[in-house]
Amino acid sequence: MNGILLIDKPQGWTSMDVCARLRGAAHEKHVGHAGTLDPLATGLLCVFLGRATRAVEFAEGDEKTYEATLQLGLTTDTQDLSGTVLSQSPVRVSDAALEAALAQFRGEILQVPPMYSALKVDGQTLYRLARKGKEVERQPRPVTVFALDCLGREGDAVFLRVRCSKGTYVRTLCHDIGQLLGCGGAMAALRRTAAGRFTLEQAHALPEVLAAVEAGAAEALLLPVETLFDALPVLRLSSGQERVIRNGGWFSSRAAAGDWRLRGVDGSFLALGRAAGGRVRAVKSFF
Repeated sequence: MNGILLIDKPQGWTSMDVCARLRGAAHEKHVGHAGTLDPLATGLLCVFLGRATRAVEFAEGDEKTYEATLQLGLTTDTQDLSGTVLSQSPVRVSDAALEAALAQFRGEILQVPPMYSALKVDGQTLYRLARKGKEVERQPRPVTVFALDCLGREGDAVFLRVRCSKGTYVRTLCHDIGQLLGCGGAMAALRRTAAGRFTLEQAHALPEVLAAVEAGAAEALLLPVETLFDALPVLRLSSGQERVIRNGGWFSSRAAAGDWRLRGVDGSFLALGRAAGGRVRAVKSFF
């Protein structure tokens, strides 16, 4: 199996749980994903299989869109409702105050990664330290929140839509908004609705995928890896140029500088190519 599989990840599964289940069911050694979702979260998980795993690095940096529920009035050690409650406070937040707080988190911001994360500090994974009751200093990291909107409120719950850059922790965003409002906050739910050019509407439920794998029909659910690069122009190669690319070389070309989808004589997608200085070479091959 070679291609991209868009899955609606169920709650309670880690992203690697999904990959491991597919690896075993499809008997496919190479399975990876672009963008981790915590067990609490649901929604779009982009899984790459076979030769398509070579494209993961080009999808990891894509901006993501989420719908999140912010529970005001409490804080937890994990910054979401799966953790231990650390504090509780009454909530007296007007719509105007909420909007003023949200405005502070739009654009480029600095965010301190949570202790319950897979990041490593001095070679030690943060969540492993956190489970031992330890806390270490973490340096703030720049992330970008392209859009942050309130979709509505119900009691102390605030429903948010977040469009953000790679590396943004939405639960930390919820925590920080609560801190700014003075009542505390924790993430109660999270659902990823888009990642780069892919949307949740394109995704398949995990049971559907597993049933298709068992029936030998999973290929029909796969998107070609070329889909990831469909915004790029196409460069159709001659037989000689194709032979050069397949052998790891470069060829002279008048193609405009930039990235190209390189297709072979038969029209099949061969590689992500790059033109510069009158030459074209493969950046990553998929044949």
